[in-house]
Amino acid sequence: MLESVVVNGLINISITTIEKRYELNSSLTGLISASYDIAFCVLSLFVSFFGERGHKPRWLAFSAFMLGLGSLVFSLPHFSSGKYHYGAKLEDTCQISGTSSANFTCSASTKSSLSNYLYVFILGQLLLGVGGTPLYTLGTAFIDDSVPKHKSSLYIGIGYAMSLLGPAIGYVLGGQLLNIYIDIKIPESTQMDQDDPRWLGAWWIGFLVCFFAIWFLIIPFSCFPKYLPGTAKIQAEKISETHNDGSEALVETKNIGKNFKDFPIALLILLKNPVLMSLILASTSEALVATGFATFLPKFIENQFGLTSSFSATLAGLVLVPAAALGQVISGILVSKYKMDCKNIIKFMIGTCSVAFLLNTVFLVAKCGNEPFAGVSETYNGTGTLRNLTAPCNANCRCSTSRYYPVCGRDEVQYFSPCFAGCASSNLSNKKKTYYNCSCIGKQKRENISEDFLFEAISGKCPTQCKHLPLFLIYFFFAVVFTFMAVTPSTVAVLRCVPDKQRSFALGVQSVFLRLLGTIPGPILFGFAIDNSCSLWDVNECKTKGACWVYDNEKMAYLLMSMSAACKIITIIFVVMALFLYKPPQSRPVLPQKDSEMVSAIHA
Repeated sequence: MLESVVVNGLINISITTIEKRYELNSSLTGLISASYDIAFCVLSLFVSFFGERGHKPRWLAFSAFMLGLGSLVFSLPHFSSGKYHYGAKLEDTCQISGTSSANFTCSASTKSSLSNYLYVFILGQLLLGVGGTPLYTLGTAFIDDSVPKHKSSLYIGIGYAMSLLGPAIGYVLGGQLLNIYIDIKIPESTQMDQDDPRWLGAWWIGFLVCFFAIWFLIIPFSCFPKYLPGTAKIQAEKISETHNDGSEALVETKNIGKNFKDFPIALLILLKNPVLMSLILASTSEALVATGFATFLPKFIENQFGLTSSFSATLAGLVLVPAAALGQVISGILVSKYKMDCKNIIKFMIGTCSVAFLLNTVFLVAKCGNEPFAGVSETYNGTGTLRNLTAPCNANCRCSTSRYYPVCGRDEVQYFSPCFAGCASSNLSNKKKTYYNCSCIGKQKRENISEDFLFEAISGKCPTQCKHLPLFLIYFFFAVVFTFMAVTPSTVAVLRCVPDKQRSFALGVQSVFLRLLGTIPGPILFGFAIDNSCSLWDVNECKTKGACWVYDNEKMAYLLMSMSAACKIITIIFVVMALFLYKPPQSRPVLPQKDSEMVSAIHA
């Protein structure tokens, strides 16, 4: 769980702060995020191959050491980069030409040495990837070794559910720490709060906390025996369910997996197992969808329902994490309670994937239209043109598109910023910033407002007219539950359909495919789809295209539904293939590994 707190929680919520502090663009921070998966892919096969016959608890102790070291390294840039220089306060109101304001001209930016800390962050992620590899391959196999076959799915499901709680804890912990100033103490000469765009939070504290917490686990892991008491007896009672293609006999007779020279043969045996490869490709397709939504669901909620980024992220977390954990625990309980064999597990997966596919229609049921947005979906009271934020009413304000600070006018139209709304003055009232003397805002639509408020705007987006948010959250919650109900059974089926001595290696092979074809391209493909629904791009003074500010809600909903539905269909096809290709072996017990420590475990 602590691994996912760091990798999927703290890093994700800190990445924007790291971008600003160390002057990195999104493509470079994307490289930081991908470094974990790169390390995992490179090492997964080798760790799972050699660790299968090794001392798994000691591998897990090594995993804890590397995870702790990676957390420590990731926090080091804060201590070596000096105090944060916050710069001058930015004006968000209309600055008429001739007054003191920033001069937005195109000039080549001077590269800062702070960007060199990129390599430290990448090193930290690589170390985290090295530490995470034994955890998800050998750790899962160790659980399967140590419990009866019919209970394996329950314990694996609980383990996976705990790993899903990690990101939630990471987001909560990281979110609270970002409320603390990055250098702890705010300089006395500066008046700055969290609403100030110069504010940066103490992102680094969480990594130090996790460093100590993870290293605390090294000694307990090291004290575990190679096999828990009773393991040999449990293994002797297990009935082999390996796909009947002759691979188990080949592994047993030639004792494949003992030496490094056996690596190519062992890998080939798994790649030629059609049931295993079908299950891996099915889980890869599901992983692509899961990581895509984990990355972009907050953005979808924010744009569809007009919510703030922080509240959208909170709602996304409240839906994704409990639903995913619940799905994995429920499936683990059902597989364990009904003592499903490999074939019935695959049938169970077909059922859950089919229900998830039907629930995918949530994007059609709960989609929203586009809200009025000046310069994007409508003109400035009949002046200006669509897809152009500049109009005669704000032409002299010297506004910049580099800072998106939406305001809602009394005409119930949203504006890109107070500057583009032509607002000349502002006031802080009831913790809400209110703007006055706004030249671009027309008459209010509600006639019961006094004349004094004709030209006024309030910070934030306009309240959305779309009321489908509760329906969407409920619908999507159950879609996630049924999607993740296939995860634990998929892992158990992978462990069952391969020779007993290749279980860890099979999980290693699955991990490589999951990342190369699932978790790495997933956010990229979903990001590409979302970019295609953009209505207004950030184009700076140098005509360089930046982030998207405004999206077409309907187009976004259709694109995400299409991608999700396509992946669900692919998943169902591969699971059905696995069902028809699977050949159960003749009933015989699993041959326990000849290991003196396992034999002695019988007498323990």
